[in-house]
Amino acid sequence: MELKPYQQDVIRDLENYLSYLQQYNAPAQAFNNYWKDKLGQEYNSLTQTGMRPYKDNIPGSIHVAVKVPTAGGKTFIACNALYTINKYFNQGNAKAVVWLVPWSNLLQQTYNNLSDPNHPYREKLNSLFGHKVEVYQKDQLLQGANFNPTSATEQLNIFVLNFSSLRIDKAKKEDRKIFQENGALEAFRETILDKDLVIEGTDETALINVIRSLNPIVVVDESHNAESDLSVEMLKNLNPSLVLDLTATPKANSNIISFVSALKLKQEHMVKLPVVVYNHHKKEEVISSALHLQRQLELLALEEEKVTGKYIRPIILFQAQSNIKGKDNTTYQKIKEQLVKLKIPEEQIKIKVSGLDELKGVNLMSRGCQVRYIITINALKEGWDCPNAYILASLADKSSAVDVEQILGRVLRQPYVTKHEQTLLNMSYVLTASAKFRETLDNIVKGLQDAGFSKDDYYAHEQPEQPKTVNEILQDELFGDEPKKETQSDDEFNVAAIDFDPTQNTTLESYQQGMTNSVIAEITSKAEQEGKAFEQKISNTDIDDNTTYLSELMNKTPKKYPIEGRFKKVASQILLPQFFLKEEGEYSGGVLFEELAVYEKLVSKNSLLKDFKLLQCDTAIPFDEISAEIYRVDFDTNKGTAAANKITEKAKAILVETILTKPQDRQINDISKHIVSKLGDMTPIPEQDLTKYVARVFEALSPDQVRDIVNNDFIYIQKIKNKINSLSSAYAKEEFKKHLDSNSIFIKGNFGLPDTITPFDPSTPISKSLYELEDKMNGFEQSMIMDIASLENIQFWHRNFTRGKGFFINGYDANHYPDFILHTEKGNIILIETKGDDRDNDDSREKNWLGKLWAQKAGDSFKYFMVFQTKEVEGCYNAKSIIEVVKKL
Repeated sequence: MELKPYQQDVIRDLENYLSYLQQYNAPAQAFNNYWKDKLGQEYNSLTQTGMRPYKDNIPGSIHVAVKVPTAGGKTFIACNALYTINKYFNQGNAKAVVWLVPWSNLLQQTYNNLSDPNHPYREKLNSLFGHKVEVYQKDQLLQGANFNPTSATEQLNIFVLNFSSLRIDKAKKEDRKIFQENGALEAFRETILDKDLVIEGTDETALINVIRSLNPIVVVDESHNAESDLSVEMLKNLNPSLVLDLTATPKANSNIISFVSALKLKQEHMVKLPVVVYNHHKKEEVISSALHLQRQLELLALEEEKVTGKYIRPIILFQAQSNIKGKDNTTYQKIKEQLVKLKIPEEQIKIKVSGLDELKGVNLMSRGCQVRYIITINALKEGWDCPNAYILASLADKSSAVDVEQILGRVLRQPYVTKHEQTLLNMSYVLTASAKFRETLDNIVKGLQDAGFSKDDYYAHEQPEQPKTVNEILQDELFGDEPKKETQSDDEFNVAAIDFDPTQNTTLESYQQGMTNSVIAEITSKAEQEGKAFEQKISNTDIDDNTTYLSELMNKTPKKYPIEGRFKKVASQILLPQFFLKEEGEYSGGVLFEELAVYEKLVSKNSLLKDFKLLQCDTAIPFDEISAEIYRVDFDTNKGTAAANKITEKAKAILVETILTKPQDRQINDISKHIVSKLGDMTPIPEQDLTKYVARVFEALSPDQVRDIVNNDFIYIQKIKNKINSLSSAYAKEEFKKHLDSNSIFIKGNFGLPDTITPFDPSTPISKSLYELEDKMNGFEQSMIMDIASLENIQFWHRNFTRGKGFFINGYDANHYPDFILHTEKGNIILIETKGDDRDNDDSREKNWLGKLWAQKAGDSFKYFMVFQTKEVEGCYNAKSIIEVVKKL
């Protein structure tokens, strides 16, 4: 089982944040700069744009969150994230993970999946951690079963616990075994235990103190359930190095570092959407429709299996209404009795409610399993996982608005995570009988939003009112204001009114032709239409991270600004040139068709590093200034209490002593691997070459240097990373020049201007802007573009986007996004890069060189200018002098 593309994006975001953590060595500073660079702006409290500043929820620890909709694979993402996090925190300390879940059913499910050697989660963990993985529940830890100081330091240890085990008021610690003295953990007292971390009033051998001394990573599943004061106290008690929240609905104080758009799940066929909602008049009709729909879906699944070989047995979740004091509502037992009266085999019906769990030990995905009907109230909350659940049939009181948000997410997961040939198998269904249908739909929208989806992800229809009889019309005329007497109590169904015979040999054709049940024919006919329209809409939707950020995280509907009508024709014909690299294809050499011999791809730094040999490069790195940098970091970020690199001094000391007991060559090898594991993504340089190169950097180490590198590795890592990037950039630049001279690199039109833009923070209107409103500008930029826009020869201008959204000049290093694109009446295209007077540096000079080269290769109608505010810089202009140049183009 491999990560989906959007799951890989989450891991990359995590790695990126950890690299900021290495750079700034403080969680808040790293978080705020991470988002500033990602979005191109800081948080604006007035407009509420940008990411909110870091919330220091657990002082002394890093606390970040990942937003993933229901069915997005949060657990699998977390398994992969553990490897990434452990690389960063690897200081020779124990690899301890506390995996927290809110519900007992989710506890057992998580433990089973992480323990089962054949489950994809455990297979991935074994692959990442060399099969050195052990998973524990609370009782195993309390008994010291296979849990000792040796196991705690030599493998990945995952402690699966629920909130209730740890979430307790300080005054009641003695009521929990986890806070009590424990002789089974006595061996930890002299080895792992840090006496400075012992919670006041507890014994050193209490399990909580052992866990605290391990300074664990904490994974909080469904973290929106861990927001109370007691929950925060619970997390603090664990003394975590890092807390990773997993949730579909992060709270306002969550420090989100990555979010998965619901659209990505739909495009990857992870979920059964849209949700088809159909409202009936009576409960009997709900039951009848649910049973017929289940049968039709099962017949479709059998047809699907003939083609794919994949087994699906669609399941109905019957939602009973809970007992309310003073009123005898429908109960789960009575529903089961009614279903049995319909001749449905009892082994096909299971009850899952608080206090009664007939699903325990049942593998619902097995071919041998007979279960087709599950009766519940709200027991199937987060964590219940059965992709075969297709239909949610609510049997609530007709006078109630149906409250389904707690379990709607349970029917969204798509079997086999693939699009099925049968359209009806790609959707989920909610059947109700509510007089308050509008309120019911509000609850369904709430349920979708709680699962991380939106109000656009369902289709609703209500059964038409039946014509009234003459007697009913007369009754309404005579007694319309009088309340009607209920002729049937809430806990009774008229079995005879349920049109379903499980023994009848019904065919798929009879359903499809509407001969078996007219209501189901109507539901499925409209569902197929909606399903196909939904698929078309999703396939045509371009996922934009900025739009997603606004709509899903900031709860704002993003405003799109189209191209001004008068500029549409000209703008649609513009293709901005970019650099391409010719490379030999698979069939090069004596081929008949030249296009098979070579192929073209956008130039990037990595594309130029194919023959880069790091081991042939120099290793001169100025480490002599490190002491001053350490002092500055300590002073600026209060490293001793809130450092990102939060590992106990004891763990660091153990690592140092472990390394120093080895021969010199092994010391260098261990230190090199330690540094390389934290360098992050250095593609395409092989890790083996990185390790050898770093070993050359540390050719001879004294014990003091070993200690210094371990204690301050974040500074050494940054210096080494900067050196390697500098070497690779210099090599890439030379390769870029060679390929240009040999015509292997050429330039051609490639980038078209989009029809609409969605700026985070739109600027004020300025004449001749290409779009109705443009992206934000600083004072210098705004003043300059107003002067340029006033020129008669300027037809339109556009504030270019950055961060992968706008046009970029690609070359031998990072992509360069010029600030403005101008179009003149003569058809000239001008790129302008603005610079404050303090930005006269190497980076600006490299960008100016690349921009000038781009204009030269693109042709006479293309120009590039770097413009400083007032400063006169060779090869550049300032805000005053640029006007005279642009005026003539």
